[in-house]
This record gives sequence, C-alpha cells and structure tokens, in this order.
Amino acid sequence: MTITTPFTGRLTFGDIVEASGVDPREILLLRHTYNADGLAGPADLTPEKIHESVRWQGVRNKVGKTPPKYWLNFVAAGGRRSRFLFAYENNGEIKDMRTADMRCFDLRPSPFLSDLEGRLVVEWSKDAVNWAKPALDCGGFLVTEVADARPEPFPGFDGLVLPFIELLAVMEDSRYGRWRQALSSVQGIYLIADTKTGQLYVGKADGAERMLGRWSQYAKTGHGGNVGLRDLDKLDPTHRQHFQFSILRVFDPGASMAEVDAAESHYKRILLTRQFGLNRN
Repeated sequence: MTITTPFTGRLTFGDIVEASGVDPREILLLRHTYNADGLAGPADLTPEKIHESVRWQGVRNKVGKTPPKYWLNFVAAGGRRSRFLFAYENNGEIKDMRTADMRCFDLRPSPFLSDLEGRLVVEWSKDAVNWAKPALDCGGFLVTEVADARPEPFPGFDGLVLPFIELLAVMEDSRYGRWRQALSSVQGIYLIADTKTGQLYVGKADGAERMLGRWSQYAKTGHGGNVGLRDLDKLDPTHRQHFQFSILRVFDPGASMAEVDAAESHYKRILLTRQFGLNRN
C-alpha cells in the first residue's frame, strides 16, 4: 500500500522548483491523458512511447518557438490531479526532420527531480486542456501527494546494466538502498561501455573500496580518475552520459588483491581494451 506524506501547510510546485535551484524559465510541464490516438492506458506509460509522443510537436503548439531545457512529464491521475513521471532534457530541434506541420526535438532522459518520479502529485490548473505549460505559470500548483519511495529490487550482479544517469540515481536515491548494500559487499571487475563509440574500459574495485566506493567516484567525476575517460571528459564533459556500467566478475571481501589484479588483466586481454578500448595500461 502506498503511504503518503501529509502536509500541514501549502506546499506548491513552485516550492519544489525553488528547492531544486533550477531557473523556472528552464522548465516546461506536459500533462498526458489517455486517448485512442495516443497513450491508450497505463501500459503505454513507458519512456519509449512517451518519448515518441513528446518529441514530435506541432509547429504552432504550446511548447513555444524556443522550448525550455527540462520537459517534465505528468499523467492525469483523476480530476485535476497529475502525477509526475520523469523528465527529459531538450537539446534543441532536429532541424532536418522538420515537416510543414511538425517539429522534432532531441530529447534525452534527465535525472532532474528523479527522486520524485511516480511520487509527486500536483493539482493542475482548471484549464487542464492546456496540456503544455511553462513552470512560471505553474508555481501555484498545489502539491497534493508525495508518496513514499518504493524500493527497487536488486537485479543481481549478472543482470546489472546501468546507464550513467541511472548510476547517479543508484548512488543517491533511497529506492536503491538494497543496490548500494549489495555493491558495498563485493570486490570485482567491471566494464564501462561507451555506447556512442563502442569502446570499452575494464576496471577493478578491490580492497576496502569495494564496488560501491569505486562507482561512486564515477558518479561524482564522470571519469573516476582513469586517464582514457578523463581525456574524453576534457573534450566534452557531457560525454559521460554515454557510459554504461556492468559487472564482469565479483569476488568476496576475502579475495586477495593479486587474484583481483589477475582477473582484471585477463579481461583487458580478451576484450582488447588496451589496443582498441579506453584502458591505458
């Protein structure tokens, strides 16, 4: 059962934006409703379907000529109640895909307000038909619910595949407490894949640092101090968004450093990450 946090005062969406530190002029709110021509029901509330629905906008619609950076997606939750789903970061219009009636935008998943995904419910304005609204017009929206975060089940070390954005959430979000506990319990060999270039990086987490400590450094810096990754970061600090993290092998805390080192060298050799990847030693 979902437990909600009661409010004794008037918490508004404007309060949440102010706490985030983001200029409200950089935020657009989009409210989705179910209809036969678009999102037919809850099963359609997937990042893929909503992305396809949102990235195409009519030339004269409400997103504006130069839309803001963050697009916050809400879904109707009964009456004027609207539940926050997730955010996209707008990287601008893809000009060569424009048609006479439609514009296509380069939207990418964003961690903005990720700790409130599926939890935050606001009361939309009475003009609910106006589905796209700049945040400056939404500051007075009352927050009617902030549900307790539901723990995410740990998928196991073999099933763990984390894009960089999700890695940030794992390190900070209370829903991933079990994940952090698991990662803090093992040493191991991990793989970072650059999904833009296909290059690979093999690394190790050993000693007291464990997997959690090592990956937290990537979340903080984007490169973890590795030479090859640091060089990419110097050229383009946003390139880290293309990194994907997974685990090749885990060791219990009692494994020797020599054993972990040998495994790291083995994976570098068979995956050719020194010759063609991002390992520099």
